[in-house]
Amino acid sequence: MAGSPEILALIPARGGSKSVPRKNIRTVGGRPLIAWSIEQAKRSRRINRIVVTTDDQEIAEIARKWGAETPFMRPAELAGDRSTDIEHHEHALRTLAAAEGYRPEAVVNLRPTMPVRRIATIDRAIDALVARPDVDSVRSVSLAEQTPYKMWRIGDGGFKIGRAHF
Repeated sequence: MAGSPEILALIPARGGSKSVPRKNIRTVGGRPLIAWSIEQAKRSRRINRIVVTTDDQEIAEIARKWGAETPFMRPAELAGDRSTDIEHHEHALRTLAAAEGYRPEAVVNLRPTMPVRRIATIDRAIDALVARPDVDSVRSVSLAEQTPYKMWRIGDGGFKIGRAHF
C-alpha cells in the first residue's frame, strides 16, 4: 500500500423513517442532521471520499449541498425498515467499482443519527484498522452509564429488567 490508504466514508440515509419522519434532514443545532456526519468526515485527516447512500432525492440534494457525493441512488428494496448495513454497503461498493473502478481500502460507516462524535475518534479507529492487517473491522463501544443489572433485555416475548447476559 503506497501512501495513505483510500478511506471511504459511507453515510446511510434512507428517506422512509417511520419513528421520526424525515429525520435525516431535520434541523438539529442549526443544520440538517445528515450535515453533522458529512462535516465530521470532511474534518477527518484519514477520510478521502464521502458518499451518501440514499433512496431519497431530497436527502441526496441536501447531502451534495453539504459537500458529500451521491453518485447513485439506493434501490428501494435496500432502504426498508429491515434493510441491513451490509446490504447497502455491498450495493454502494459494487456500484462504485462497476461505474468508476473505485475500490477503497476501508469503509467508515457514519450514521447520520449520531451527530455528536469526535473526529479524533473516527481517525483513531481508522488508524487502528490500518495498523492491523489481520483485522477486518473495528466498532466503537462505550461503557454503560448504569449497572447492567438495571438494563432492559429482550426475552420471553417482551422486555425484562434484570441481569444482562454477556
